[in-house]
Amino acid sequence: MKFETRHTGTTRALGKRRIAGLGFVFLWFFIGGIMHFVATETEARIVPPWMPWPVAAVLVSGVFELLGAAAILVPKTRRVAGIGLFMLTIAVTPAHIYMLQRPDLFPVPLWALWLRLPIQLALLWLILWSTRPPRA
Repeated sequence: MKFETRHTGTTRALGKRRIAGLGFVFLWFFIGGIMHFVATETEARIVPPWMPWPVAAVLVSGVFELLGAAAILVPKTRRVAGIGLFMLTIAVTPAHIYMLQRPDLFPVPLWALWLRLPIQLALLWLILWSTRPPRA
């Protein structure tokens, strides 16, 4: 996989780890985005009750997940897509917190709800790391 820099026009190969990171981020958001449409009602249940229009929020976030997943595959849009996916991941954090506050409403073990938080931090790091431009 090649990355063309905007400043010099030169092409640099991405390392195998970076490609693996991009692949993981792509699959995470591609599969997650599809699930927003396949299991819309299930996804809407985790939207905190203070947020209006939970189904619309699920569908819009699903669209952005799919767009971001596709855009990280394109070298010219990769960095902007990474920033967008980072912000989207931050934006869905209230859903994770809501599930922790009301675990009785969800058929997920409490330990898994707690595990989501460090996984989300790792995902945030992976998004930024894998979508940053290669060094000169």
